[in-house]
Amino acid sequence: MSNHKAGFATRSIHDGQEPEPLTGAVSVPIYATSTYVQDELGKPRMGYEYARVTNPTRDRLEQNLASLEGGMAARVFASGMAAINAITTMLKAGDHVVCGHNLYGGVPRLFNQILANYGLEFTYVDTSEPRAVDKAIGRNTRLVYVETPTNPLMSLTDIAAISRICRKRGPQLVVDNTFMSPYFQQPIALGADMVVHSTTKFLNGHSDGLGGVVVCTRKEQAEQLSFIQKSAGAIMSPFESWLVLRGVKTLAVRMEQHDRNGRAVAEYLAEHKKVKAVFYPGLPEHPQHELARRQMSGFGSMITFETGSLGNAKRMLRKVRVCSLGESLGGVETLISHPATMTHAALGEKGRKAIGITDGMVRISVGIEDAEDILADLDQALAAI
Repeated sequence: MSNHKAGFATRSIHDGQEPEPLTGAVSVPIYATSTYVQDELGKPRMGYEYARVTNPTRDRLEQNLASLEGGMAARVFASGMAAINAITTMLKAGDHVVCGHNLYGGVPRLFNQILANYGLEFTYVDTSEPRAVDKAIGRNTRLVYVETPTNPLMSLTDIAAISRICRKRGPQLVVDNTFMSPYFQQPIALGADMVVHSTTKFLNGHSDGLGGVVVCTRKEQAEQLSFIQKSAGAIMSPFESWLVLRGVKTLAVRMEQHDRNGRAVAEYLAEHKKVKAVFYPGLPEHPQHELARRQMSGFGSMITFETGSLGNAKRMLRKVRVCSLGESLGGVETLISHPATMTHAALGEKGRKAIGITDGMVRISVGIEDAEDILADLDQALAAI
């Protein structure tokens, strides 16, 4: 039994979530403290000195998420963007990053409008083409930054293939695994050096907390990110850490239901006369369906579909009732959004056109309600077109 590695659902409930030693509380306590009393000069208890540097609730969450992604350590931040920013803070002026060309809109906004001012260079390529990544890597390339599936076009990158290129050429591979969660996709097992998530989404799962995480594979990464947490702040609060610890306990069952509902909705939309196209890796007609089957253990619940025009999208979105019109994703409730005016507005019309985001596209994060109710809601809303 000693060599037995516990399964995913067991680890999500128990790793980092051990009963609190003092009272036996099964739920990790929220350590709402800014500082810690020291027994004498230079002798903090268990290394706790100041809450920006370490907090027991946060430590537990970091242990849990490292276990779920198969990393050696994890560092949590105040938001997904703060986590991504922390990774780029590990670089210096003159360093180059190769990125996916259709990332979540907030990422190129950070890269182009803030970090480029500090001498970092960014090149955007279609990472679903390993050759394009290989070609873009130069002598000063330090990172390859990939989101798979992409937001909102649901395009996939072959993590193992890009990892082989990075091993040969030198840069570290960072994978944003927010859409699939560690339940359906394990980038580190496929060769990624670091994994990033917006914990706001599936990991928390209840649309009630903001956060981000970086999972590392090397001691020096973990140490550098700890130093960034200490120096720059932007760390996750104890309460937010507790919310993710609570959310992640049901990650396995939630993802199974998200996946079941996601498949049902994608199949329904693919048959609908008013829907022009459906972007979902679980559909056999998705150009990378075979890669999805190889690289992921499920297809999840993120779907984008084409209504044909901004007017059609507006008419439909005005009518939804079970689906909640709002930004974000990964909650237990079905969330529906309009990428062109919401998540990807920052790219501008030209930027969206360049990567294929149209005004008629609608993105849906299928929740865990009864599938019949979600389908009935979409049916009556699409009737407005």
